Amino acid sequence: MKAVIVEDSRLAREGLLKMLARYPELDIAGAAEHPSSALLLIQEHKPDIIFLDIHMPGESGFDLLEKLDYSPKIVFTTAYSEHAIRSFDFNTIDYLLKPISHERLKLAIDKLKLNLEENTIITKPPLDINSRMFVKDGDKCHLIPLDSIRYFESCKNHVRIFFNKENAFVKKSLNSIEERLPKKHFFRANRQFVVNLHAIVNIDEAVGDGYEITMNDGKILEVSRRNAVELKDLLSF
Repeated sequence: MKAVIVEDSRLAREGLLKMLARYPELDIAGAAEHPSSALLLIQEHKPDIIFLDIHMPGESGFDLLEKLDYSPKIVFTTAYSEHAIRSFDFNTIDYLLKPISHERLKLAIDKLKLNLEENTIITKPPLDINSRMFVKDGDKCHLIPLDSIRYFESCKNHVRIFFNKENAFVKKSLNSIEERLPKKHFFRANRQFVVNLHAIVNIDEAVGDGYEITMNDGKILEVSRRNAVELKDLLSF
C-alpha cells in the first residue's frame, strides 16, 4: 500500500515516519509539511492511504481533500477531537488523537488491512453499458439499466444513484462502484460525482480554474482542469 504523510510539525512527522516503518506492507512515498506541497506529492504518487493532520498553517487537511480528484483512504492524525464527525465525510479509516501510541496506530493499520481484504473479497467483474444494477433502497427494490443512470453522488457512507426520474441510495463507496463501471461511458467528474458521458449536454469553462458540465436534468457539476482534459478526450472534443 502506497502511503503519504501530511503533518506540519517536524517532530510529529518524523515520529510518525519511524512508527510506520514497523509496517513493511506500507510503502511511504513521501511526507509533506503543508497542504500545498502535499497536493503535488499526492498528485504525483496517487497514494492508497494518507496519514493527515487537520490543523495546519494556511489550509486545513479538509481543504486539501476537497482539492483531490479521487478518494484515497484517510487516517486523520490530530490533537483535536471536535472534527471527528466531519472526518467521516471522507473515505476515513480511523481518527487518531495525538500523541499517537504504537498500540493505537496498530489498530488503525489493522482496520486498513481489513478494509482492503473486504474490498478484495467482494471484487466483481466490470459491467458493460447493457448491464443492469440491482439496488435495494429501504423497502424498495430497483433493477436499473446502466445506460439510464445520469450520475452517482457520494453521500458519506452511501452513494445516491440518479436514473430516469428517480434516485436511490446504496450502501457502497463511490470508488467501489466506479471500479465496475465501463470507462468509455462513465467519467469521474470530481471527488463526489461519477457521471454518464451520454447524459452531458454542455461543457463550459468555469469562473475559476476548471470547467463546468451540465447534465440532461439541469444539474451543473464542476470538473477540475486536469480532469477536463480526460473528459474532452473521452468525448472526442
